[in-house]
Amino acid sequence: MTADARSADALSAQTPSAEARTAVVTGASSGIGAATARALAAAGYRVVLTARRKDRIEALAAELPNAQAHALDVTDRAAVDAFVASLDELPSVDVLVNNAGGAFGAEPVATGDPADWRAMYEVNVLGVLHMTQALLPRLTASGDGTVVVLSSTAGHATYEGGGGYVAAKHGAHVIAETLRLELCGEPVRVIEVAPGMVKTDEFATTRFRGDAEKAAKVYEGVEQPLSAEDVADTIAWAITRPSHVNIDLLVVRPRAQASNTKVHRTRTS
Repeated sequence: MTADARSADALSAQTPSAEARTAVVTGASSGIGAATARALAAAGYRVVLTARRKDRIEALAAELPNAQAHALDVTDRAAVDAFVASLDELPSVDVLVNNAGGAFGAEPVATGDPADWRAMYEVNVLGVLHMTQALLPRLTASGDGTVVVLSSTAGHATYEGGGGYVAAKHGAHVIAETLRLELCGEPVRVIEVAPGMVKTDEFATTRFRGDAEKAAKVYEGVEQPLSAEDVADTIAWAITRPSHVNIDLLVVRPRAQASNTKVHRTRTS
């Protein structure tokens, strides 16, 4: 046997097969969360879907092999703890994808609604904190755990009208960065995926309080914004790297977007 073959065999022995592993995905009822659940299920993971909309995650779980659905609001710590206790029947929990989040409003700092800022902080920051704290003992005990934090390019560079969302996603980014330092030496990877412009059915519509016209203008003239599947593909890729490989930060944008404030748009009528 060659040295390369021995090395490959050793690496394989250190990396449990996906079929024996469980991934918890928050915010799995639509968009990036649902696409990530599908991608991980296709890779052979047992997938645990969580979201507030029980009907949607149950429908998705019915489509996937070896999947289960749990209605959950990640901002409710008591509910999170009860959910984690319900996973005791599983042999292990190996992956946590902190996807639940959202943007509410696009007003400037001077007139932004504090309730919107509070709601964004609750789901984008405290939701990540609740889920990570509650599942970290299980992830560590697995001997090969992975925490994924889905932040945003908004967490790395600001833009007008984005103050509250930028602040919240910066908080998510800092959780990932700090946790990686604190877990150094433990068998847990911490991965941050920061998408740019992603066109999903709900993100912009929710941000603009159901105003479909305003939501459409976000993507107007952009030939190919990212899809939920594009982002899910990068998340699944990062998770399925060998155990010793940690993708600290993966920024993914469409080719048409050079930064949060520079986007190529074709002329529109």
